[in-house]
Amino acid sequence: MFATTRHSVKSLILGAALLASGVFARADIGIISPTEAKKLIENPDAKARPVVLDTRGGYKDYFRGHIPTAHHLEFDTLRGTDQGVPVQYLPEDLTQQLLIRAGVDKKRLHLIYATGEALPNDEILSASMVAYVLEKFGVKDIRIIDGGLPGWKAAGFAPTQEYFGNPKGSLPSKANRGIALKVDEVIQNKDKAGFLLVDARPKNEYLGQDEIWLRKGHIPGAVSFHWARLMEKDNTHKFKPFSQVKADLEAAGITPDKQIYCYCGTSREGSLLRFYLKHVAGYPNVRLYEGAWKEYVWTKGKSLPAELTESKAH
Repeated sequence: MFATTRHSVKSLILGAALLASGVFARADIGIISPTEAKKLIENPDAKARPVVLDTRGGYKDYFRGHIPTAHHLEFDTLRGTDQGVPVQYLPEDLTQQLLIRAGVDKKRLHLIYATGEALPNDEILSASMVAYVLEKFGVKDIRIIDGGLPGWKAAGFAPTQEYFGNPKGSLPSKANRGIALKVDEVIQNKDKAGFLLVDARPKNEYLGQDEIWLRKGHIPGAVSFHWARLMEKDNTHKFKPFSQVKADLEAAGITPDKQIYCYCGTSREGSLLRFYLKHVAGYPNVRLYEGAWKEYVWTKGKSLPAELTESKAH
């Protein structure tokens, strides 16, 4: 109830500020409707307009059409192979330069989106991953456009093919590294009272019934909650209201009184789960294991245990 009320109040406050001035009155992280986003993008005061980031992996998709004033920041430019493990987050100095080049700025609002609204396309995870990276580097004013580019088009708004590049940005001096987890901290705390480890991958991967991973299964003790359960079926870029998923989360043992550790295969699915729990549902303590399953199965000489049967919350 607290989280639902909190989210509703936040939406009312944000909407009132938007109608009154065309800009948001305070920093926040959450979601925004295409209609609200369009008003901000079209603010007569260019200095008050948001930074718009198109995070899609396909650059040709950007060429085909994107939200006006969107700068293309392909999500996987923020990751690379490290010590043999693919798609690890880049060193901080490189990430900082990429974000600055994309126009990420401590004084501005950031609107993030992608497209590909039907499974198995999972581009929404690109948006949540970039939102997570911005948050970790201290940015406090971030919205994911609810519904993504499909929602923009469904609202009757036309995309554009005109290129757009942001001027260089300026990152906050203080990062928010505490939202990230290392593998040792996951292992140390996951079985303690008050902690819950949640695997955001599809159920078949969680159970090891896949052809993807070097080793099969999941981190022992982790419960399963596929990220797509949080999104609308007809548009996987549109978030379900918390009231619609609250019972499912509680049935899985995912409750706001716990310290929740999210993870997945490469940290994109986990970033979506964390974003929803923290910034839509309002859970107070949610963090992301960045290394994810692809690191877990390889690190420490492949000695860490894996589990193939389903775990339940304590």
